[in-house]
Amino acid sequence: MHSIYARANGISGLWSTCVMVLLGAVALSSFLFNAESKGSLDIVSLKVFHSKTRRYPFRNEEIGFVKFNLSADLTPLFNWNTKQLFVYLEAEYTNAQGVNNTVVIWDRIVRRKDDATIDIIQKEKYKLRDLSGSFSNVLPAQYSLKYSVMPYVGVLTYGEAARTMKAIDFPDARDSVS
Repeated sequence: MHSIYARANGISGLWSTCVMVLLGAVALSSFLFNAESKGSLDIVSLKVFHSKTRRYPFRNEEIGFVKFNLSADLTPLFNWNTKQLFVYLEAEYTNAQGVNNTVVIWDRIVRRKDDATIDIIQKEKYKLRDLSGSFSNVLPAQYSLKYSVMPYVGVLTYGEAARTMKAIDFPDARDSVS
C-alpha cells in the first residue's frame, strides 16, 4: 500500500507531464499559422536641423525630423497564441564612415486584434540622430515597418509589413524651424 505522499507525488508528476506536453503542442502548432501582413509606408517629409546637444551644451549636432504616412493591416498575425505585437518603424542608412545604422523612430505595442489595423499620418516618436553628429555625406535611408509577434508560449517571430519603394535622401541641415 502506498502512502498519501507517494500518491500525491504520482498525481503531481502526471499532471505536470501533461501540462508540459500540452504547452509543447501549443508552441509547435504556432508554426503552422504563419500569416503575412501587408501595408504601405510613405515618407511625407524629412527635415534636418542644427541643434545643441542636451548633455554637452557647447556641442552641435544635426537632428532629423520625419513625418510619415503609414497604413498596415496586422490582424492576420493574431491567432489564439498571440499575446501582443511590437510594431516599429526603422530607418536604415550608411553614414559617412561607412557604418550601417538602423534607428527606430516610431513604435507601438498592439495588444488586441481590434487595434491591429494601423492608419496614421504622424511624426516620429524618437528623433533621428547619428553618432557622428552630422548627416552630411550620408547615403539615402530606407524606411521599413517591422513587427515582432510575442506568443503566450513559444518563440518570438519577426517580420516586415511595409517598406519604402526607394531610398530617401537626407536634405541639407537648416538653422531654424520654418
